[in-house]
Amino acid sequence: MRTFEDFTAEATFALPSQPVTRADIIAFAAEFDPQPFHLAEPPPDAMVGGLIASGWHVCAILMRMLCDGLLLDSTCLGSPGIDTLKWLRPVRAGDTLSGRVTVLAARTSASRPERGIVRFRHELFNQASEPVLVMENPILFGRRAP
Repeated sequence: MRTFEDFTAEATFALPSQPVTRADIIAFAAEFDPQPFHLAEPPPDAMVGGLIASGWHVCAILMRMLCDGLLLDSTCLGSPGIDTLKWLRPVRAGDTLSGRVTVLAARTSASRPERGIVRFRHELFNQASEPVLVMENPILFGRRAP
């Protein structure tokens, strides 16, 4: 189980890949983001150039990958929020996303020495290695020993 002490600056972690299907895109959009370009093929002159996943769907995929690849086998205590989130290009049906997490900084909490705060940069890429999402945020972890 990873603890705060396992996250040193510049360490990187690969995340498991995740395929994205047409059915996944439409199901997520129908429930959470029912804009037309997430539910059906938009007209040929539409700016998005075809059916695309909601950015919030891509964030949910990142969260699943992050849980499976890192957080569920750690002393994760949650996150106080997200500092930066950018969707860099559309995610489409048939894409397979892969991810990388990089530790930007880590420090012990001043008010709660039994935990540490790790700042991460999360990146998702499509099968052509093109970046589709970047997010930076702090995550709290329990320490082995305060």
